[in-house]
Amino acid sequence: MALSIMGPPTVLVAAPPSLHRQGLLTTLQTQWPALACTVTADAGQLQALLRQQAFGLVVLDSTFCGPAVPLLRQLHTIRGSQLVLVLTGPRLAPLLRQQLLQAGAHALLRQSADPAAAVATISALLSGAAGGTMPGVALPPTSHLSIPFSRREVEVLRLVVGDFSNQEIADKLCLSVRTVESHRRALLQKAGVRTLVGLAVQAVRQGWVTP
Repeated sequence: MALSIMGPPTVLVAAPPSLHRQGLLTTLQTQWPALACTVTADAGQLQALLRQQAFGLVVLDSTFCGPAVPLLRQLHTIRGSQLVLVLTGPRLAPLLRQQLLQAGAHALLRQSADPAAAVATISALLSGAAGGTMPGVALPPTSHLSIPFSRREVEVLRLVVGDFSNQEIADKLCLSVRTVESHRRALLQKAGVRTLVGLAVQAVRQGWVTP
């Protein structure tokens, strides 16, 4: 199955037919009407498409054609510079999260993420690749001033961008959940944003962390 919309850049969505996939496509088409989308539910076609061309972004469902880690490694072998966003389930083990990132995923996003989170993540990845913003999304202005984050706040920020929950961050950094919440409030205030989605976009765009 393939769906094409005229106009660069091109996003390749590799996912089985589902409500999650349809919701993602609807979000992409609503936010960026000129965005070209190719959709596949076949792993062989996915690899063939990557051999033919580079895409602005590949969105890979973690349930697509078996374990995602071996498939990511194959894709990295075919086209090592390809940006890949992996859609995950609601509960992702820290070890699997690390394996996905090491295998070539540039960012992770829950399948059930709301449209605003999906737009923010995809916009940050595409704007970083293209050196500018995607049409229809207003990203926070770039600042050349360093943000006074403490070393601990940077550690929390990396995990926030990695979509870890408060409890997961607390466990990983040996902190209380209340302390993590305090750090997150401080990060929002210092970054000048209101939401964690805005914080993640700003962090990736400014280069404070890498997705």
